Amino acid sequence: MALTAETESRLYRSLRVAAGAAAHLVALGFPVAVAVLARPGSSLFSWHPLLMALAFSFLMTEALLIFSPETSLLRSFSRKIRVRAHWALQLLALLCALLGLAIITYNKHLNGKGHFVTWHGLTGLLAVLYTGGQCAGGVLLLYPKLMKNWTLAKLKLYHATSGLVGYLLGSASLMLGMCSLWFTTTVTGASWYLAMLCPLVTSLVIMNQVSNAYLYRKRSQH
Repeated sequence: MALTAETESRLYRSLRVAAGAAAHLVALGFPVAVAVLARPGSSLFSWHPLLMALAFSFLMTEALLIFSPETSLLRSFSRKIRVRAHWALQLLALLCALLGLAIITYNKHLNGKGHFVTWHGLTGLLAVLYTGGQCAGGVLLLYPKLMKNWTLAKLKLYHATSGLVGYLLGSASLMLGMCSLWFTTTVTGASWYLAMLCPLVTSLVIMNQVSNAYLYRKRSQH
């Protein structure tokens, strides 16, 4: 029996709500698991994985999910409040990422190890730098008159698309970090595969959110 358009719409919305709820849980659960593994305070290095997990798994994911029409924790608030919360979470994510980068750089210096010689290190550096540039670019949305030849709608679209690229870079850095010697000697078997799924789940949800926002904008133009 074929599904009606209304039933399909409800089913699709239910799936998006379920996926968004899973993204919220994963975004929080992953840093908690990393904290248990790293035991922050046990060494200088122990702060690096926790800060990076907080930056790219929890804070950045929540900053983007704020604009989800189905699963935003602030969907009952005005857009102005959601934008401010997005800014606050993104700035916190950048601060955590910068601190995590500084800690691992100093730790490698103390141990006489090379800097940014692995794919994880290079991707992590690029993700942090990109996040800084993305936050700076977000200023244009606060002061759109600085870009006289661009409409606010276009600036929002490009900011969202650019933000998705930065988010995927951060997720890739987390996944490469889970291939490191420290992580693979601590987490093995099925647990390792489950951990690898965490950035994948949140990335798929965020990609779907951005693509839907783009399609909605295209439809509204016709």
